[in-house]
Amino acid sequence: VQLQASGGGLVQAGDSLRLSCAASGRTFSNYHMGWFRQAPGKEREFVAAINWSGGTTSYTDSVKGRFTISKDNAKNTVYLQMNSLKPEDTAVYYCAAKPRLYGATIDKGYAYWGQGTLVTVSS
Repeated sequence: VQLQASGGGLVQAGDSLRLSCAASGRTFSNYHMGWFRQAPGKEREFVAAINWSGGTTSYTDSVKGRFTISKDNAKNTVYLQMNSLKPEDTAVYYCAAKPRLYGATIDKGYAYWGQGTLVTVSS
């Protein structure tokens, strides 16, 4: 599966952004989808994930209540709605896909990665 992330940009603290990740090549509904991020000088970290059906989501503690992940199987797209952005959210955001058959855990074990989109939050 090929993934194309978009929607990043430069915003001020408190603003919102919606990231999109379009998938192609395989049956999108058979994949768990995740968002990860990597800040300058730091390791890539898990942000949010949604299972293949959209019925289960998971978030890292620092974004709970601010970010929402959703999945539109008809459009082969996963979204990350980011509200109340903070400077510490600044990072390159990557979407990722994990086949259902790899297991039910959705916060790790991803096999396919998009190219990343930069989110910069100014204070």
